[in-house]
Amino acid sequence: MTVITKTQGLIISFISLTAILTSQAVSATIILPLRTKKGMVVSANSLASESGLSILKKGGNAVDAAVATTLTISVVEPFSAGIGGGGFLLFYSQKTGEIKALDFRERAPIKATRNMYLDANGKVRSGASTDGYLAVATPGTVAGMYAVHRRYGKLPWQEVVKPAISLAKNGFIISDRVSWRSFSAYETRKKTILNNPSAKDIFTRDGEYYQPGEKLIQRDLANTLEAISQNPQSFYTGKIAQTIADDMAKNGGLITLEDLKAYKPIWRNPVCGNFRKAKICSMPPPSSGGIHLLQILNIIGDTDLQSLGWHHPNAIHLMVEAMKIAYSDRAKYLGDPDFVKVPIQQLISPTYAKKRRQEINMKMTTPSTEIKSEIKILKKHESIETSHLNVVDADRNAVSLTFTINTGFGAAIVTPGTGILLNNEMDDFTAAPGIANSFGLMGNEANSIAPQKTPLSSMTPTIITENNRFKMAVGAPGGSTIITQVLQVILNVLEYKMDIGAAVSASRIHHQWLPDELRVEAWSLDALTLADLRRRGHKIKEIAPWGNGNAIAVTEDDTLEAAADPRGEGLPRGY
Repeated sequence: MTVITKTQGLIISFISLTAILTSQAVSATIILPLRTKKGMVVSANSLASESGLSILKKGGNAVDAAVATTLTISVVEPFSAGIGGGGFLLFYSQKTGEIKALDFRERAPIKATRNMYLDANGKVRSGASTDGYLAVATPGTVAGMYAVHRRYGKLPWQEVVKPAISLAKNGFIISDRVSWRSFSAYETRKKTILNNPSAKDIFTRDGEYYQPGEKLIQRDLANTLEAISQNPQSFYTGKIAQTIADDMAKNGGLITLEDLKAYKPIWRNPVCGNFRKAKICSMPPPSSGGIHLLQILNIIGDTDLQSLGWHHPNAIHLMVEAMKIAYSDRAKYLGDPDFVKVPIQQLISPTYAKKRRQEINMKMTTPSTEIKSEIKILKKHESIETSHLNVVDADRNAVSLTFTINTGFGAAIVTPGTGILLNNEMDDFTAAPGIANSFGLMGNEANSIAPQKTPLSSMTPTIITENNRFKMAVGAPGGSTIITQVLQVILNVLEYKMDIGAAVSASRIHHQWLPDELRVEAWSLDALTLADLRRRGHKIKEIAPWGNGNAIAVTEDDTLEAAADPRGEGLPRGY
């Protein structure tokens, strides 16, 4: 086992550390949490975390820092998230104890139609929902950031946009630890990037991506961010909006000025439930994350996982069977609540969980095809794109935010002259019943395409309180694995009493109902555990480590501790 700390961009390795070894976290690399007393920012990129910290030090609050971090991610992680995409946010006010949820997810254009990705024979056209102009949904990131800042921010809007402008204008050095090459986006999206002149000019040189150690400068994006800092609505009603609409019309896209003008982020009520002594609040539909996080925790219920031991076969079996039930329900019931009725209270009720718990055979796995499904199986693999960040300020206000452009480099198109890399979020709709999206997730009627409808998501920004005080903020990217990543970090802290470093480092398991396979990180489980699970009927697939989550928690002495996943390049920053 290796234990590392990430300090000011340096990685320091240790062979052993008693405090971590006793956490039972069997992982190749365990991160020591950063501990501070005042404020903390943790994100998937050290430059973004530094931007957020600089805002906290200037007297900004958690929302100010979250906006700065988000916009910086838009510059330094173009493959994962940006102002051409959208997402979800939770905000916790220590003063009032309230938790608010903001939906700034992308929406289907007004001209979108139910069968827009089907050919004359009713077959889904390959690549139509992922590549190019027809894949783009109306972006929400800028509107979302401005909405939350206008309501809860402390510093001037122009001040929180400055760090992102500087990095876009002056450039940044591409990391040599986790470069674009290590993302699934690298080769699979390269051809599409090269087919778009604006994207090609920004992200490649002589037909190749910029390499680790080289500087990426994005002058057009800097100008766009400068315009947004002066007037955020320029993205939706001004020159930027007109440029996007004109380029869409020229290239067969659907987004119009009417779509951009009509876009408004939506404040929603978070879904909340109890687990042990904690109150867990997460994102409601059109995210499936919060509902199914709570559903799985409810099915686990009062089972004493700690006494079994971390990753004991009985604990893994129970978690996997609960995951399968939740993802099956996701495919059947979940969609945009503004268009379909989602049985939220039933799905998160302890009574429903108890009923589903009784269906679980602890000696044998239930095949996915027997878990109330008649949906065709189609194997695809999840992406690690999307980005998550958490911020806690000196007053213990907190933000948990996940945003994305969907798959790597989104639709792989940049609006000329703006530097805005656009999403391919239309792929998160159900193109046809029984057909999986790019993450292998199934959908049904509830998630069909409709004008101005929001596609279903798995993003799971989560805030946990205990005794009416902030306890933890957590989230992750990773497509269909987001829910189970967040679940396991929460269990590692609340059930197994790990510190945040061990909790985000520990090895993971994942099952999403279809395909019917239990994914485990290679070499993370011992031979006896694997044999036990196989005897119960689990089809185990050992794969490379996945995920890039991060979290911030408050210890009993009111110290903040934070960690970013060692599988990624993120870092916490605090003071």
